Amino acid sequence: MSKRDYYEVLGLEKNASKEEIKKAYRKLSKKYHPDINKEAGADEKFKEVKEAYEVLSDDQKRDQYDRFGHTDPNQGFGGFGNGDFGGFGGFEDIFSTFFGGGSSRRRDPNAPRQGADLQYTMSLEFEEAVFGKETVIEIPREENCDTCHGTGAKPGTKPETCSHCHGSGQLNTEQNTPFGKIVNRRVCNYCNGTGKMIKDKCKTCGGTGKVKKRRKINVKIPAGVDDGQQLRVSGQGEPGINGGPAGDLYVVFHVKEHEFFERDGDDIYCEVPLTFSQAALGDEIEVPTLHGNVKLKVPSGTQTGTKFRLRGKGVPNVRGYGVGDQHIHVKVVTPTKLTEKQKQLLREFSEISGTIPDEHNESFFDKMKRAFKGE
Repeated sequence: MSKRDYYEVLGLEKNASKEEIKKAYRKLSKKYHPDINKEAGADEKFKEVKEAYEVLSDDQKRDQYDRFGHTDPNQGFGGFGNGDFGGFGGFEDIFSTFFGGGSSRRRDPNAPRQGADLQYTMSLEFEEAVFGKETVIEIPREENCDTCHGTGAKPGTKPETCSHCHGSGQLNTEQNTPFGKIVNRRVCNYCNGTGKMIKDKCKTCGGTGKVKKRRKINVKIPAGVDDGQQLRVSGQGEPGINGGPAGDLYVVFHVKEHEFFERDGDDIYCEVPLTFSQAALGDEIEVPTLHGNVKLKVPSGTQTGTKFRLRGKGVPNVRGYGVGDQHIHVKVVTPTKLTEKQKQLLREFSEISGTIPDEHNESFFDKMKRAFKGE
C-alpha cells in the first residue's frame, strides 16, 4: 500500500512554514494519540502523522522529500537498493537462485544480533513536562532464562547442530529445467532457521531460552519535553540474540493539558481578567506563572486583548537553549451584577464622558453613529 503525501497527512500546502508544520502536528498528534483516541485505526494515523512531522520538520529531509518524494535517492533502479535488484543481492545471487550459481553469501543463523526495541507511553502532568522529573517505570519484556542461561536446553545439556541443514538454517532443493538447474532456498523447518536442535528442552522456558518478566527501570525525564516527543533509554529493550547487544527502550510522552496555561514550543500563553476600573485607571496585579506568582503593572487605558510578555517565565528548552517567555492576554470583564450605587456612578460617568468631547479620542461607536447620519 503506497504512502500518503506527507503534506496531505498534516493538511498543509507545500509552502507551509515550519511553525505551521509544528502547529498541525501538535493538533493531529493530540487528536489521534492512542491514550486519547480509542477508535480503530487511530494508532496507525498517529504513527502516520508522527512520520510526516519527522520528515517535514527537518530541513534536509524535507528538501529530499520535496525533490524525490517517498523514493530513496540513494537506491538504484526504482528503490531496489544499490543496483542489487530488490533483495537478490547482485547478479551472483540471481544466478545462484535460478541456475545454481556459486555465491555463498547467506546469513549466519548463529551470528550475534541486536534485540528488538521496545516502546512505552508515559503520561505527564503539564508541570512535570516543563520541569522534568526522575521516575521508575515497569515494563514487560523477554529476558534470558535464568535456568538455561538463554540456550533453551536442559541444564547439563546443550543444543546440537541441526542434522538436516548442517547448521546453516536453510534447506536447498534442486530442480532441473530446460533452462538449467533451479535452486530453491527456504528456512529449515526442523530447526526454524536457528541451525540448532534441542533434544532436551529447558522446562522453565520450554526451549525458547527466553522468559517474560517485568523489569523496573529508572528514567530521568529532561525539563522541557513536549507532547509526542520520545526519549531513548539505551540497552533497555529486548535482550540480544546469540550474544548480541540488547535493543533500546523508547519512552513516548503524552502531556496532559493545563486548565489555565497553554503551551506553544517553549512559550506559555494565558488569559488574565481585568475589571473595568483596573483597565481604565491602571493597576499592579499578581499574575500566576509556572515559576511562581509575579507582579505585573497594567497601565491606565489598557484595552481588552492587550498583550504583555514576561521574559524567561516559559518552558526550559529541552536541548538547553535557554527558557521561553510567558505571554499574557488581558480581558476586560464587564460586571453582570451591579448595586444601585454602582449603577448611579456609571450613569454619572457616562454623562460626564458625553459632555466632554475629545476629537482625538473618538470611539468606534461615535464613528458608527456619524456614518449612519451621513456626516
